[in-house]
Amino acid sequence: MSVEPMPAAVRRGPKAWVVYLFLAIAIGCLGAAFFIPLPKRPDRTQSTADVVPDSFFEAPQFALLERNGGEVTTNDLEGKVWIASFVFTRCTMGCPQVTTTMRNLQKDLNLAGSDDLRLVTFTVDPETDTLDKLKTYAETFKAHDTKWLFLTGKEKIVRPLLQKGFKITAMKKENPKPGDEFEHSTKIFVVDKRGRVQGTFDGMQGEHDTDGTRYASGLVRLKELVEELRK
Repeated sequence: MSVEPMPAAVRRGPKAWVVYLFLAIAIGCLGAAFFIPLPKRPDRTQSTADVVPDSFFEAPQFALLERNGGEVTTNDLEGKVWIASFVFTRCTMGCPQVTTTMRNLQKDLNLAGSDDLRLVTFTVDPETDTLDKLKTYAETFKAHDTKWLFLTGKEKIVRPLLQKGFKITAMKKENPKPGDEFEHSTKIFVVDKRGRVQGTFDGMQGEHDTDGTRYASGLVRLKELVEELRK
């Protein structure tokens, strides 16, 4: 008796065990989808004080003269949160904006009523910024007489302090225009009670920050960070 050949469609079809294997894999993947937890969404109620730069470092040690004539050292700032800025008095470029930011922080953070908070402005032009000039500059911005410090010293001390200690740009320009004699950082630093830099923020609105969103949100984070560090 002759045996009829198997239809071509059947001959080419996959073996049954292959079909069952793919079916089992599909069912397994489907089941896993129900048990693998989805990533949690960020908690929008969480404080943004944690959102600070990753490059933390110890603030440098210093002993400088304050505009009122007394000496201020790093030890005087122990146990206090402080905010540092870097300007020079004859500057007509970014310095007035940075110092205005500091003046606003003086009010917003209630500097006058806070014993554990200081604002500290370092001059990047110690050769020109005498104590009298710093005092006049401070008065122009209505700086608190004892809690907002304006510091200067000898060039050979201040320059390395800024460049190596605070790791910022602070150098004279070649053939500068009046009021724009120095290339320097417009960042402001937040330092904790142990003398460690915990964050750097824009001290003024940048040219690429056209609507001021980055600057404004940075100030919100700065103030939250200061309040957190004061606790």
